[in-house]
Amino acid sequence: MARPDLRRADEMRRVRITTGYTMHAEGSVLVEVGNTKVLCNATVEDRVPPFLAGRGLGWVTAEYSMLPRATHTRSPRDISKLKLNGRSAEIQRLIGRSLRAVTDRKALGERQVIVDCDVLQADGGTRCASITGGYVALWLACQGLVARGVLPRIPLTGQVAAVSAGVFGGEPVLDLCYEEDSAADVDCNLVMTGTGEFIEIQGTGEGRPFTKEELTRLLALGKKGIARLCREQRKAVGDAWNLS
Repeated sequence: MARPDLRRADEMRRVRITTGYTMHAEGSVLVEVGNTKVLCNATVEDRVPPFLAGRGLGWVTAEYSMLPRATHTRSPRDISKLKLNGRSAEIQRLIGRSLRAVTDRKALGERQVIVDCDVLQADGGTRCASITGGYVALWLACQGLVARGVLPRIPLTGQVAAVSAGVFGGEPVLDLCYEEDSAADVDCNLVMTGTGEFIEIQGTGEGRPFTKEELTRLLALGKKGIARLCREQRKAVGDAWNLS
């Protein structure tokens, strides 16, 4: 079965990462993956949650939300229900775990970085785009701490990015758009470091069980996609890129 946008099975959508998208946040990024657009803003606070007070460790966390008309039909804001919906809560925990996995929390010191990920337009892969863009926003915020002499080095141990892969029309494919995601037999979200290590694998047989061989092919596709995303992260930062 041909993909809706006629991409090859191993071909990602267009990726664009724009830094400095807003003027106030310590790190600000608009990440675009195909028609999915997510605004990621990182805020640095000179305090940590109470459970970390006095331990000499920093904290990185995230909040995730989708604007009402990010999708085909309007979704009510969470505030209208006076609580965060389950999907948003699960995704923001995933983003936080992913970013903390490459953060040297001792080097960060007793300060917290909050990464807000707001989906402006959704066409599949919003959690993956949030992690990929959120990392760049976090890097920019940390770079600012170094530039101001607050920290001696950027407290990040590597890169992290995320991409989807799935079985659509009987074939493993990379970076599912919404039309593919909603009809996929198998749907996976892969979070990996820039050196190819796994942070999280979310895989679900939506239409049927899947085999070990299919999973192996999906992981290989994901590795290729992560390499592309990490190149785009470094390209977005430009000559300033470093982890020291």
